[in-house]
Amino acid sequence: MLPVKGFTEFIERHDLFNHDNKILAAVSGGMDSVLMVHLLKAAGFSFGIAHCNFQLRGDESLRDQEFCNHLAEKLRVPFHTVNFDTAKYVADEKISTQMAARQLRYQWFEEVRQQSGYDLIALAHHQNDAIETILLNLTRGTGIAGIHGILPKNGLLVRPLLFLNRQEIQAVIDRNHLAYVEDSSNASTKYARNKLRLEVIPKLKDLNPALEETFEKNLHRFRDLEVLLEKQVEQLKSRLFEFHDGEVHVLLAEIKKLEPQRLLLFKLLQEYGANETIVDDLIEALDKHPGRVFETSGHQMVLDRGKLIISNNNNMLPVEQVINISVREINYGRYKLTILHDDSPLIVKDNPMAVSVDSELLSYPLTVRSWKQGDTFCPLGMKGSKKVSDFFVGEKIPLHKKQEIPLLVNGNGEIAWIGGYRLDDRYKVSVKTKKVTIFELNLI
Repeated sequence: MLPVKGFTEFIERHDLFNHDNKILAAVSGGMDSVLMVHLLKAAGFSFGIAHCNFQLRGDESLRDQEFCNHLAEKLRVPFHTVNFDTAKYVADEKISTQMAARQLRYQWFEEVRQQSGYDLIALAHHQNDAIETILLNLTRGTGIAGIHGILPKNGLLVRPLLFLNRQEIQAVIDRNHLAYVEDSSNASTKYARNKLRLEVIPKLKDLNPALEETFEKNLHRFRDLEVLLEKQVEQLKSRLFEFHDGEVHVLLAEIKKLEPQRLLLFKLLQEYGANETIVDDLIEALDKHPGRVFETSGHQMVLDRGKLIISNNNNMLPVEQVINISVREINYGRYKLTILHDDSPLIVKDNPMAVSVDSELLSYPLTVRSWKQGDTFCPLGMKGSKKVSDFFVGEKIPLHKKQEIPLLVNGNGEIAWIGGYRLDDRYKVSVKTKKVTIFELNLI
């Protein structure tokens, strides 16, 4: 007799799916996935079987594929299968066989799901798989997410067999005389998961025969702790994060108050690509290194004037642009620069993003580029020259913003305008000016 009642109660309790859904069941041919599809059938769910042949075990792989095909025919459900050249994929991608198989199968499952109109993908993980996953994560190093085990539902992936352990599955298979195939690689300790299953977990069960039940209770506690932490982090974000023009600003004083600081700061910055090393370095720099920059794959974090400033970072400076006398418009980074020539000595007022320059003082081609170390100019209204870097400091321009500001450079190498901020005094319109060139910046 199949445990249909326990199966459906678990599905309902975790809101995995219902009888209106169409399920794609991933089936290897082993006893776990075989029991799952028999339960799906007995409970009256609509499903199809998907089987991957990784072509790694010769005739045994073909045997498993044929078995799953016959199983689908017996249960009168659709059958989907694919043959992967896994060895080639491993060589091309330079990854482990296990990682390659994982990437290939999940990508293919999703393709089948979309093409054939399935709502969800069912995987036959059970309680022992959850234990193995936790132990693997603990061995390699993990956060709270790594010790909550395998979730019953994760996006479009559902695991309706998590209410049973391996011994219970074996008992059901034997009692109901259900045929299945055995993967010979499961007996090898070559893989870390197999080593845990075959050597480590039996010794743990010697210490605690009810290991699965104990772990299941622990999993619930860990999941509850994770939910509690996530809620705390969301509350902190709403209180601490200030959003300005696509940036996130966090007061350093508030970061210093966090307790436990390392854990909460890691969770706050995790979505911006921060890892534990970056968080440790950031904490170390809070009182010692103003102006320190931290780079992640997609973001930049800067300690600047009592704040942590987080901004997008594509690791690309705006491309230097050349302006010939015939050019009327160029794009530079996130700006569009418009050039207008006028036959009168017109002075632009009340618009910091536009400036009038004496045309006769310009020698083409001009250049628009970002700031470089050592740049100097003569600020309008001041005597003598000033380092552009010192000007930026005086204007309180954050470090990460400096490279975005367009500098208009004359053909003789002099900086004529710091775009949006200050004209060079040497290029101002005077009583001698006969023609002007107007430069205007607008955000794209």
